[in-house]
Amino acid sequence: MTAPTPPSPHDLSVSLDLSGRTALVTGAAGGIGRACALRLAAAGAEVRALDRDADGLAALARRAEGLRGTVETRTLDLTDLDAAESAAAGTDVLVNNAGLQLVRPIQEFPPEAFHTVLTVMLEAPFRLIRGALPHMYARGWGRIVNISSVHGIRASAYKSAYVAAKHGLEGLSKTAALEGAPHGVTSVCVNPGYVRTLLVERQLADQAASHGLPEDRVLNEVMLREAAIRRLAEPEEVAEAVAYLCSPHASFITGTSVALDGGWTAH
Repeated sequence: MTAPTPPSPHDLSVSLDLSGRTALVTGAAGGIGRACALRLAAAGAEVRALDRDADGLAALARRAEGLRGTVETRTLDLTDLDAAESAAAGTDVLVNNAGLQLVRPIQEFPPEAFHTVLTVMLEAPFRLIRGALPHMYARGWGRIVNISSVHGIRASAYKSAYVAAKHGLEGLSKTAALEGAPHGVTSVCVNPGYVRTLLVERQLADQAASHGLPEDRVLNEVMLREAAIRRLAEPEEVAEAVAYLCSPHASFITGTSVALDGGWTAH
């Protein structure tokens, strides 16, 4: 039996109007971040797209031409935490998406890489939320969507930094939800399984080496082994979930995790 065909990237099923709202998306030059930036701009938002990949941001800006909203790109390395916090000022919708991955056994994991992963994927989201909340509180409305992972709920071997960062992000998101609720601010984690992105493609060689398998077997035998729907998710599917969480119908969803994992966590 073949897996269901994923929806078209142009099938915008969630009714959403973000006119007059400012959204910030990190890791916006590609993959999930790019899909989220385009989706929120299509809903009328003024999107601030942050990434360290200047070429990717330029390509995003070209793709955003003609949408209802706008996309303003800014090259930023999230290890510059002060700059990250400043960039979030005046934000109504914050999508913490930026991430990086290194697959190594713990005893071989470079400590400096562990530090960098946690800086980008946990400390930077804290600083971005910190920078965004004063504006959200003043307006009595805000949406924080943290792109976590199935690895925020489950662990996998050889991904100590990524799993630690995503588990930490889950706790940060819940804390922001509890503090933000009296001010009309929600905070939710979206937890995809493996998504068709460069981050996943770059893992194939590392996973093959760690598991002693050829690369052409890694996808089905390692990455998709636990999934009921045995295909990669599309970035646009994640972006549509983000859109729903920004819609009026999702105003009661906060402090939780929304799994888009093809049934992985059903086990």
